[in-house]
Amino acid sequence: MIEVFLVTGMLIATTILICLYRAVFGPGAFNRVAAASVIGTKTVVLVVIVGYIFERPGAFVDIALLYAILNFLGTLIFAKYLERGEVCSA
Repeated sequence: MIEVFLVTGMLIATTILICLYRAVFGPGAFNRVAAASVIGTKTVVLVVIVGYIFERPGAFVDIALLYAILNFLGTLIFAKYLERGEVCSA
């Protein structure tokens, strides 16, 4: 069963590298933000898979949930900055 998780983890890591190419060489800023968000989402799944490989899914799921929240908030803040040119309006 561990082999299935290892293969899945390697496939997800490969797709992260493909998204990293889009984040670096993307045609526009919004495409780069979307690629960074996809990388964060795939990293959350990869952390959960690593938890199952090390047979400690509980601790890794907590870490993955925290990372998912930070990824979501970071994407929203950066998208707001790109749209308005500022994060907070006074």
